[in-house]
Amino acid sequence: MYGNPDHGCSDEREDANAAYTHALQWYLTKDSRYAKKAIQIMDAWSAVITKHTGSNAPLQTGFAGANFSRAAELIKHTYTGWTRAGRFAGKLRTVYLPTVIAGKPNNQGNWELIMTDAAIGIAVHLDDRASFNRAVTTWRGRLPAYIYLKTDGPLPKAPPNSKHDTKAELIDYWHGQTKFVNGLTQETCRDFGHTGWGLAAISHVAETARHQGVDLYATAKHRLRFAMDFHARLQLGATVPSWLCGGKVTPGLGPNLEVGYNALHQRLGYDIPYAETWVKQKRPVGVSRFLAWETLTHAKNPG
Repeated sequence: MYGNPDHGCSDEREDANAAYTHALQWYLTKDSRYAKKAIQIMDAWSAVITKHTGSNAPLQTGFAGANFSRAAELIKHTYTGWTRAGRFAGKLRTVYLPTVIAGKPNNQGNWELIMTDAAIGIAVHLDDRASFNRAVTTWRGRLPAYIYLKTDGPLPKAPPNSKHDTKAELIDYWHGQTKFVNGLTQETCRDFGHTGWGLAAISHVAETARHQGVDLYATAKHRLRFAMDFHARLQLGATVPSWLCGGKVTPGLGPNLEVGYNALHQRLGYDIPYAETWVKQKRPVGVSRFLAWETLTHAKNPG
């Protein structure tokens, strides 16, 4: 999760978030100083970055690439005068996209989902239909391998191209869980923090696709609503049943449900009471890693 040693990882994540923050401020205020600051940050990185290294490089690339692509897309379509936009787009194509589009089928599910969040955002910014389609395919494969529904059968689905494909391997991959219920995730028995990231990334990809005319919520809505309510209920203090994670879970769901809540409750009308309570408790959502200002951008925002 963390770069160790941290050779610019925190700086890159924080600057990606700062660029997106300034891009949002520009869009909302039309004060060009914010656009110029967002551009300054992106130009500084495009001038120097050549690769990501270390064992966490794919996740780091996803963290940074997600909000860098959002920042770049906002500026691209609302501000004129970004003279080095092509250089930044080039780095998204050569430094970020090859890593995140490749996926990580054998890793914990939040990795591949966060990477796909970055991949689809970069693909949109680059007008790269092939990469967009590939990101959607990865998402479609990972979704049922991350959130279980009883219609899947007695065991969860294996991630496509994963080594986790026997009963014993799947149970181990799901952190020893042997009873599967609607809304359980591959990382539930790991901790709720990483689970929250996975749910957020699932929602982000669906949201980006929606803006491009592709309805992924039609595929995700039941898995996502069950998962959000399942984890929010436990996070809010419900008794953990003995069959779940040995009777003990690690809370820390975090402010990760805003986008999914807006889509499922505000737009589609599903009643997800525990998720609703949790979302409202965590408002307003700030900025962290690949998440930023989602109460601002999505709360009570049906469009």
